[in-house]
Amino acid sequence: MSLPNWTMAGVLPPVRPGSHPAGPDRSPYMISLYELVNRFAISPERAVILKGLIEYRSDLYATGIVDGFQWVNGSFLEDVESNENRPPNDVDVVTYIVLPSGTSQAGLLPALAPLMDKNATKAKYKVDAHVFSLQQVTVPNVCYWYSLWSHRRDGLWKGFAQIPLDPSGDPVALAALDHLTATGFGP
Repeated sequence: MSLPNWTMAGVLPPVRPGSHPAGPDRSPYMISLYELVNRFAISPERAVILKGLIEYRSDLYATGIVDGFQWVNGSFLEDVESNENRPPNDVDVVTYIVLPSGTSQAGLLPALAPLMDKNATKAKYKVDAHVFSLQQVTVPNVCYWYSLWSHRRDGLWKGFAQIPLDPSGDPVALAALDHLTATGFGP
């Protein structure tokens, strides 16, 4: 399913326009990484952030994590170029992982720790990263992130995206990003 267009306020709507206000067609909008790239690789700054997100995901896969999903948000999903006259600085990502079979959270932690260090991930990948095991996640945790990400700091309701962890699909998204970058972000 595709992302709706930005509202006049420059954010994704929390509910898809034209949908029933209490219906299921709402944020988080489930899309592929390929769709995220095609929608948001509209400038060199955004392309660098997307490249970092793809590298971050590749490093997650290298730890053995290949199942789960990511909630993607922040100014990256907003029209900050028009609203604030600046490009986004990073992309906010909460990754909900499924622990690989036969692996404990404690056993995976040494490999995963660098990908959970907020300062390091912002510097290396331009990803404001948070990671949670779905086997350990709590309802209050999900409610926290959903309620935090459903609004901007000024209180405006907004939507966000959900992309699956998909090692087989990421190379396609990277190829699309490389093509968009090479063609100057044009068609």
